Order: sequence, then structure tokens, then C-alpha cells
Amino acid sequence: MDTLFWYLEITLDYVKQMLPCMLMGAVGFLVLLPWQRGRLYRRGLYSGPVREVGRFLFVLFCCGLAALTVFPANFWTLWHWQEALQGLRPFFPITPLSQSLQYVGWTPTLFRGDTLGEWGFYMAAANALIFVPIGFCSNLLWRKPRWWKGLAVGLCVSFAIEFLQLFVNRSTDVDDLILNTLGAFLGGLLALLLGRVAPALTRKFQVEVRHGQKTGDSAPASGTGAGQL
Repeated sequence: MDTLFWYLEITLDYVKQMLPCMLMGAVGFLVLLPWQRGRLYRRGLYSGPVREVGRFLFVLFCCGLAALTVFPANFWTLWHWQEALQGLRPFFPITPLSQSLQYVGWTPTLFRGDTLGEWGFYMAAANALIFVPIGFCSNLLWRKPRWWKGLAVGLCVSFAIEFLQLFVNRSTDVDDLILNTLGAFLGGLLALLLGRVAPALTRKFQVEVRHGQKTGDSAPASGTGAGQL
């Protein structure tokens, strides 16, 4: 039970660090919303309220994920900003690529059978679970869901994050890439399962052809433009 409370405390601390970027993401989403809706309108498409809420939550999540991964460790904590403003630590430390490459974990260690320990287990589970929404939303919000879509998106996003971490004094290793990709793949499969169980619900997360729009006008719902977030 103590371990569970410890996990909860760590998780809440990470959530707090996500909040500043999530707030900025919310502002950016609302500012760009009229442009996005106008863009769909010109293509003869409509994004309903359920889909817009889904997009909004996904944007918030992605911004929160960025706060935890592509910024230096503990960058969004109060004590970091206090010490940085006092000149006790660099505000945004940049690591030379030649130095960070020396500490990259190129060899997978997940399947060696070693005991992870409480912290190792938490980080492994967190690295997988935090990417579940990436794969889930890839199939839920984009048209033509496919089993491989979560896998592909998760791999690309995780690779980009691991690459950026080379420059912000964060650890980069292949285990994170594997766990992130597996989590996104699982999320993609969950979206496909939801589509089978509740197709009427999942259709609400898709763009629709505007009422009265003819098939030959602008872009139909089956066109490439319909898959845009």
C-alpha cells in the first residue's frame, strides 16, 4: 500500500509539471479554432462538438507530454524557476551532442530478466501508458483507422522525443522507444475495439460532410482532407 501511495505521489508531481504547457496549449487551441473550423468549412466538412472536445483534450495531453519529455528534467517545477532566477542553475541547460551520445542506452534491457525495482517498474509502466492516448487518438480522430496506425505514430513521436532529449540533458535509450511504441500500439488497438463495440460513438469523433453538401463539392468526407485534426 505504501508503494501505491508513493506511485500516486510521483504521478501527481508529474501532472503538476504538465499543467503550464497544457494551459498554453488550451490558449493556442482556442485561438486557432476559428481558422481550423473555417478550413474544414471551405472543404465542405464539419467537426461536431464531440470531436472538438476530443481534439481539445488530445492537444492538452500532447502539450503535457511535451512538458515532461522535451524540456530539461524538472523544468516546470517551482524550485527550478526560483533557483534559475537566483542564478543558482542554468535556466534551460543545453547538452552538447558529443557528450550526450556517450550516455545513450543503445542496448535493450527490458527482456534480460533483471529486477526492475519499484522505481524501474514505475518508469517502465509510465513510459508505456503515457503513449496509449497517442495511439488511441490516432485511430479515433483520424479517418480510416488501421491496426498499424498507432504503432507508426507512436514510433515516430517517440523517436522524435528521444532525439530531442539528446540536447536537453535527458536520458535517451532504446527501452523508452520500445515502451512508448508498444503503448501507442495498444492505444490504437483499443480505439479499433471501441469502433467495433460502439460504432455510433466513434463516428462522432470523425469529421462529417456538411448538411446539404453535394458529393462533388469541395472535399468529400472520404477524401484526404477529412483526416485532418
